[in-house]
Amino acid sequence: MYNKNMKKSFDLDYIIVSACLLGSKVRYDGKEKKNNKVTELSVFYNVIPICPEVDGGLSIPRDPCEIIGDRVVTKNGTDCTKEYSLGAKKALDLAKEKRIRFAVLKENSPSCGYNMIYDGTFSHKLIKGKGIAANLLEKNGIKVYTENDIDVLLEHARKHNN
Repeated sequence: MYNKNMKKSFDLDYIIVSACLLGSKVRYDGKEKKNNKVTELSVFYNVIPICPEVDGGLSIPRDPCEIIGDRVVTKNGTDCTKEYSLGAKKALDLAKEKRIRFAVLKENSPSCGYNMIYDGTFSHKLIKGKGIAANLLEKNGIKVYTENDIDVLLEHARKHNN
């Protein structure tokens, strides 16, 4: 059972988490997507919030982007691939520096989506695919979770704390 006051009896690993899932207003629309189960991770991990889009130099708010082929573009056609790639590299550099093994990223995002992303038509249609940061982290051995499968990571953490 989750207890906020639970004594942390082990050295905590670091984990990176999409900042919007922790309540930071960093999304393209200036909003957040706080997820209380994700915030529970701080009982078991040293949580480091990231936003690859902002870390790559994009503003808040910003035009929505989707992946089209090997590029990330706004609805009006502005190419943001460079910023997305830079943000993904910064996330990977942090993961390597802190020896991070896990990431919890925001599903559907062109940066952080892990199972599903928007199809590039700006019609709100989802397809199987990975965002730029999620893909780079996974290729470098970081296990990526989303807010949709956070229970698996929490269960893993609980087992290793007993």
